[in-house]
Amino acid sequence: MAAEVICVGTELLLGDILNSNSQYLAKELAALGVSHFYQTVVGDNIDRVHQAIEIGATRSSILIFTGGLGPTPDDLTTESIASYFNTPLVEHPEVIADIERKYAQRGREMTASNRKQALQPQGAAILPNPLGTAPGMIWQPLAGLTIFTFPGVPREMYRMWRDTAVPFLKTQDYGQNPIYSRSLRFFGVAESALAEKVNHLFDSNNPTVAPYAGKGQVRLRISARAANETAANSLIEPIAREIQQIAGDNYFGSDDDTLASVVGQLLMAKGQTLAVAESCTGGGLGQMLTDTPGSSSYFMGGIISYANRIKIDLLGVNAEDLARAGAVSETVAMQMAVGVKAKLGTDWGVSITGVAGPGGGTEAKPVGLVYIGIASPDGEVEGIKYQLGSQQERGLIRQMSASQTLDLLRRRLG
Repeated sequence: MAAEVICVGTELLLGDILNSNSQYLAKELAALGVSHFYQTVVGDNIDRVHQAIEIGATRSSILIFTGGLGPTPDDLTTESIASYFNTPLVEHPEVIADIERKYAQRGREMTASNRKQALQPQGAAILPNPLGTAPGMIWQPLAGLTIFTFPGVPREMYRMWRDTAVPFLKTQDYGQNPIYSRSLRFFGVAESALAEKVNHLFDSNNPTVAPYAGKGQVRLRISARAANETAANSLIEPIAREIQQIAGDNYFGSDDDTLASVVGQLLMAKGQTLAVAESCTGGGLGQMLTDTPGSSSYFMGGIISYANRIKIDLLGVNAEDLARAGAVSETVAMQMAVGVKAKLGTDWGVSITGVAGPGGGTEAKPVGLVYIGIASPDGEVEGIKYQLGSQQERGLIRQMSASQTLDLLRRRLG
């Protein structure tokens, strides 16, 4: 009893649109405990959609289509499905009335081409679309095969899935043994190094452990199939504790935690505040901090000090030190941290200065060289040097610099 996701749209094949629908559906199917082994992306072509159905129907009992339900000539999903099963299309007056009502609410008139969206294979049930004009369908054209169709617009598809598809699947006895997952998040350790330490857990069947890496962070996902969340947590928790003990300080949080949110939690627990001074990151660190709801209670603000004059005038960096050591140096990073802490009247001040590239690097100070300054409430000041790799992209160097700063602060606060 497996599901297959078939995303229809030439724009997906060309890379013009990010296929977020397949990721969403994959997570949702796992939450329902529905096996999911294949995903297909096919262009707007009837013959190719037929081929996708031909293959999918031999290996999956649920085919979930997204895209191709619009009013234009290249929206062929419904037509393709009906023709594959030699079933006529039937117009649904209630769908036309719904489209007319939605157009009227926007002060517009429905076009003739929209009537196409009211056509569904004979015998198919309408899958309502509360947010758009393109309804989907739920159809069982053959014994043991269920077909869902959804529009490609993500917010419409998500709503339709939650409101109609999930309740329907539950009536078909899906969701009896869903998969529950917990993600453990790590920073400051390579995926290969962590995987080697917890390698003995990868052979477990229930729960399973799988590693993921990206942009300096590592994630281990622990998944368990169980009748309910309590039972799943009883399987997940011992594995999570063992991994956290092995990883030590490299573990920083679970699930939706970020380095910024964890730093915020620690600051709030201590009743302390933070200010940042940024050079090479251009406000990226401040953005990470303010992406966390409620950050205004502990994050007071920041100064983006690209120009040396701003470092001197606003942050109090010594002009002679700046001329002697350069903007990318330990002493300037430390003075920036002290300066922003004093300027904004916070408990903590942190700073970043570096060479983000692609130009500007020298033999002595190559692209990827970063200095981080930390001024703590007790008056101690640190300057920490990192070389993030001269071949890294500018955006990644900036992101890694901000993440490294948050991780250092997390460790100091902890």
